[in-house]
Amino acid sequence: MQRRWSLADAGFDYNVVAVFGSQSTGKSTLLNRLFGTRFDVMHEGRRQQTTRGIWADRGTDAMPVLIMDVEGTDGRERGENQDFERKSALFSLAVGEVLLVNMWETMVGLYNGANMGLLKTVMEVNLQLFGGGGESKTLLYFVIRDHVSPTPLDSLAATLRTDMERIWAGLNKPPGLEGAQLGDYFDLKFASLPHKQLQPENFEQAALALRAQFVDKASDGYVFQAAYKRRVPADGFPRYAEAVWEKVVSNKDLDLPTQQELLAQYRCDEIAAAAMEPFRAALEPLRPRVREGEIAGELGDVARAARSRALAAFDEQAARYHADVYRKKRASFAQTLDGELHSLALNQVKNALALGAERFARESHAALDAAAARAELAGSVADEDSFSAVVGGVRARTSAWFGGIVDSLAIAGAEWTLAAEVRQLDATLDAATAKLRDAEMQRALEQLRRDARDALGEVIGDRLNNPGDDMWAGVMQGFDAAAAQAEAQLQRRMDLAEVAAGDAREQLRRRVRRGVWEDMVAALKEELADQMVLLKLRTALEDRFRYDAAGLPRVWKPADDIDAQFARARAAAQALLPLFSRIDASASRVLPAPLASAAGAFFPQGFDAEKTLTL
Repeated sequence: MQRRWSLADAGFDYNVVAVFGSQSTGKSTLLNRLFGTRFDVMHEGRRQQTTRGIWADRGTDAMPVLIMDVEGTDGRERGENQDFERKSALFSLAVGEVLLVNMWETMVGLYNGANMGLLKTVMEVNLQLFGGGGESKTLLYFVIRDHVSPTPLDSLAATLRTDMERIWAGLNKPPGLEGAQLGDYFDLKFASLPHKQLQPENFEQAALALRAQFVDKASDGYVFQAAYKRRVPADGFPRYAEAVWEKVVSNKDLDLPTQQELLAQYRCDEIAAAAMEPFRAALEPLRPRVREGEIAGELGDVARAARSRALAAFDEQAARYHADVYRKKRASFAQTLDGELHSLALNQVKNALALGAERFARESHAALDAAAARAELAGSVADEDSFSAVVGGVRARTSAWFGGIVDSLAIAGAEWTLAAEVRQLDATLDAATAKLRDAEMQRALEQLRRDARDALGEVIGDRLNNPGDDMWAGVMQGFDAAAAQAEAQLQRRMDLAEVAAGDAREQLRRRVRRGVWEDMVAALKEELADQMVLLKLRTALEDRFRYDAAGLPRVWKPADDIDAQFARARAAAQALLPLFSRIDASASRVLPAPLASAAGAFFPQGFDAEKTLTL
């Protein structure tokens, strides 16, 4: 520790990292990139074992980190002798704070390729020998190499986390630790690196970012946490490591599981791999179609047949091996099959969900437009053309179509369902129905306003062309009638559209009132434009000047004072200007008084009708 690495005086301020993984996966290369070590790496022109045994070195730049380069697993040099693999892995797990689990991306999801069997063995024996390290945890840092697929790291990490939880659940835990959880003894962390040969620049950048997690204490992802400390002083580490190794080497539990179980595990994995090939081949023609958004109607039948054949092929050969191993492997194989089928079925259902939503919206719009056209011709909306009847019919057809697709994908014995997607369709159609209802009510409001404008136009034209003291009373009487008619028709349209009772209906009523009011004001302003007012004043002056109080044409006499009569006629015409300049809403029977209080009660909140009175 002191002579070679100058760590003997470090006390507790040092860390231990080990690497674990299959042979020739670049473990030494990874350590050299992360810590600046000088471990031998494999020659690029040959594939053979480079690291034999366990080698250690200190990180460069005075890093107080001891790095252990562990011989790769599954090497042909050792063949079927896996005893050293298990011992070295258990030793690394016992003394290291951080265990880097190095693997190719293609190994994720594999049992042997990802060394899950070996991890299970060493974790099980670790619990038996050392009580699982209850005083401190170990960080299992999975580094996924050659990450070139579009699969995100989160998905790969989720697969590995699931595998680790499943392994932990299957451990034979010693007495007193039956309820122990994986998180009590291990933390899991995940990172990925691009392909070193195909993406050298990206690889170097990612490696530098990963290195920062080991050297920069200010980094959010800094790995050397207090929870992982072994509480062994640096000067006592050599003796501690020696004692651990002696315990690992001498304990016979490292020979478990038995050769019979190992054989069963090996053969069951082989049989499962062989049965998986025709299973995937049967599904392969359907995968691109589903990925491209198509609904493959034969998917359910093909999936059920392929699953049945795969399980039958597995049972035929694997049932002769160790019964417990066979049952567990069969369950695992079925879970793998169902996982692939679920993914494919889920994609198909998502396609159906998107197509169903688009189909519902398209057919609903077309049906509502047709119903509106019929209502326009008939002058009223028939019950069968109501919003609820039209949209409800389209929804029933869409749900039945979607349900047929979901039912066609059901697989007896599978542990997954598509109930969540069915609920998602309901939620999607609910949202689409709400938008259609809003659009339908907007169409209804526009229609009601058009009808009200037509009715008000006649009243306003008649009253303003014959101005008098009762002019505004007549106009407001017309407004009251138009607003009442619009509200009555709106009530029926809301009932037919099944608009929820309460605030939603009240808001629509306020909107139609505001619309009728604004249309009345617009018509008044159009009727009282400058040229129109001049015309009305001129007409009033001429009527007063040319006709007497009885409405008869005046017969002028030499003694008549024409100038005085003209002055009176002009004064009477000018008196109309104040009458035309501002709406007098006091005669309305429905508007609240004062009008300023109508906002939020009669009209929508924020609408100030008082400001619209001045013309």
